[in-house]
Amino acid sequence: MRLRTSGPGLRTRLVVAFLLVAAVSAATTAALTYRAARSAILQQTQDTAVGQFRDRASEQTVALPLGEAAMRRLCTTLAREGKPHSWIVFAEYGRLRASSSDHPTSDVVTDKLRAAARGERHGSFQRVTGNGRTWLTVGMPALYQRDGRRGPTGLVLYAVMPLDVEEANVDAMVTAARDGAVPALLIALVPALLASRSVLRPVRDLRRAAAGIGRGELGTRIPVKGSDELSELARTFNEASENLAHSVRELQRAEARARRFASDVSHELRTPLAGMLAVTEVLDEDAEHLDPDTAAAVRLVSAETEKLSVLVEDLMEISRFDARAARLHLDEVDAAETVRKTLQNRRWETSVYTELAEGVRVRLDPRRFDVVVANLVGNALRHGEQPVSVCLRTERDAEGSWLVTEVSDSGPGIAPVALPHIFDRFYKADAARTRSAGSGLGLAITRENVELHGGKVRAANASSGGAVFTVAIPLDGGG
Repeated sequence: MRLRTSGPGLRTRLVVAFLLVAAVSAATTAALTYRAARSAILQQTQDTAVGQFRDRASEQTVALPLGEAAMRRLCTTLAREGKPHSWIVFAEYGRLRASSSDHPTSDVVTDKLRAAARGERHGSFQRVTGNGRTWLTVGMPALYQRDGRRGPTGLVLYAVMPLDVEEANVDAMVTAARDGAVPALLIALVPALLASRSVLRPVRDLRRAAAGIGRGELGTRIPVKGSDELSELARTFNEASENLAHSVRELQRAEARARRFASDVSHELRTPLAGMLAVTEVLDEDAEHLDPDTAAAVRLVSAETEKLSVLVEDLMEISRFDARAARLHLDEVDAAETVRKTLQNRRWETSVYTELAEGVRVRLDPRRFDVVVANLVGNALRHGEQPVSVCLRTERDAEGSWLVTEVSDSGPGIAPVALPHIFDRFYKADAARTRSAGSGLGLAITRENVELHGGKVRAANASSGGAVFTVAIPLDGGG
């Protein structure tokens, strides 16, 4: 049975992780490249423009005092010399304002730049964003030179240059990086799939091998290639499989020896037991003519010999089940009549209450069904309390139609700790009953016989008290 996981598989996670690393690496590289390229482009343009405007402004001859017309001519002259980038020139002299455009003042010339330009002989500059565009603004004071000295004239010239071309170049770089990211990720998908395949192949081999071990194919091994961690895992798995196979072989040999020993002992004991039983029968008949002590000893020997005979017969029956030599001899019988014969043959009909469905015909092995009913009823009579009842009925469920036999008693029930082991061989729920009349194999033989019919048996405690054993055998004959 394959287990299905609710989340994405390992292959998907490996591919996603690989692509995520590739995407993060590409995004980080693109971001760093964008930042460096943008700074380089804007810095180069800025340095060129500032140097050019400073040179042009210093070359101009300024005659004081200035009028508005003279300031406008000066701005126009400087504006024409702006190459390769054109700029707009503004002039401020006291309260006078002039420019090379239709507007005497500029919104992008900030107070901070004005203060810096007036206080710095070499001028100052700023990059300003305004009106949805990026501008380079340069402020340069006009100086006079007299007797080798230079000083401010009070006139300040401003150059305002749009950086549209530079921003367009930067945007083109971003677009190129974005458009190149998708093909790059698609290309990265190929090594991701190859890498995931190389990682998952050993994992799949390990899963198939583990499934084979689970099915009992202890010879399953994983091909080992390379010397990485997965190869070491494969070697470890193969070593564990070999050790497990060795242990299982040893256990199988030990189990086979134990089964053979029980079978051999049972067969060897059967012949002398037959002679002992014949002798004890004779002694039982003459016991009433013996003195009381001798008679008690004779009866004890007879009872213990009978117990030993039952144990040997049960051991031989279990040996047949272990050797898979037990076979069904099916016959169509009346189920109720079969149960009644079982009780009559053991003289239990007066001790057991019956509720038997009449007219139920079923194909089963009469001898083995007799053993099942006899073991359950005998167990109830020995270890439970009367009244003991046997109920026979038919049931139908999703699995089919069943002949259900239910044996219950009125005793204290089965201890909860004993319920899981009640059908184990030689298991006794009460440790004090080490010498009970049973062999300790009766319920184990019962389960084997029921399962041989294709049925099932379970033990439980009734809500009103007492143990309840339920046997369900298919009405179609099972086996």
